[in-house]
Amino acid sequence: MSENIENPLVQLIGVWKGEMGVDIAPKPEEDENNPYYEVLTIEPIELEVENAEEQELDAVRYHQVVREKANDKVSHSETGYWLWDKNEHTIMNSFSIPRGVNILAGGEVTFINNELKLEVAVAENDTKWGIVQSPFMLKKAKTLSFKRSFTLKNNTLSYTQEMMLDIYGKTFAHTDVNTLTKE
Repeated sequence: MSENIENPLVQLIGVWKGEMGVDIAPKPEEDENNPYYEVLTIEPIELEVENAEEQELDAVRYHQVVREKANDKVSHSETGYWLWDKNEHTIMNSFSIPRGVNILAGGEVTFINNELKLEVAVAENDTKWGIVQSPFMLKKAKTLSFKRSFTLKNNTLSYTQEMMLDIYGKTFAHTDVNTLTKE
């Protein structure tokens, strides 16, 4: 059973670095395999988030930058928020990728044996959460679904995320897995 959860986002605040990721990038002929490193900066926001005088949210802002080890080229930049709805005990992750993709995914938080786990998901035509994409992305690399799981234990943040894409005429599961440590 999950222990009582007050504000799970406080534990995420800080600068996290990871060196062990491998990006499998879809290509028309043969997928690319790119080892990467990343920096994930998570910081508190300076305002109380209320909505319609009913909803109370805790929030942190983040920026993730992923660089290919081979050439130091930025292959992914993501800016977003983690939001904790205190009353509904719901976790939300909203973010933008500067390719014309925006995600709002929701889910649950568990805290068992000093391990904090945040899990969110969204799928095409979801009635609660959403995926918004530019016309170009809808045509060339449409996001069909997204899942992300963060696990925090002993100053180590591990994550798994999967984005299902319709790209190059096929369905492609773009999966990232990495472990980061707090700087």
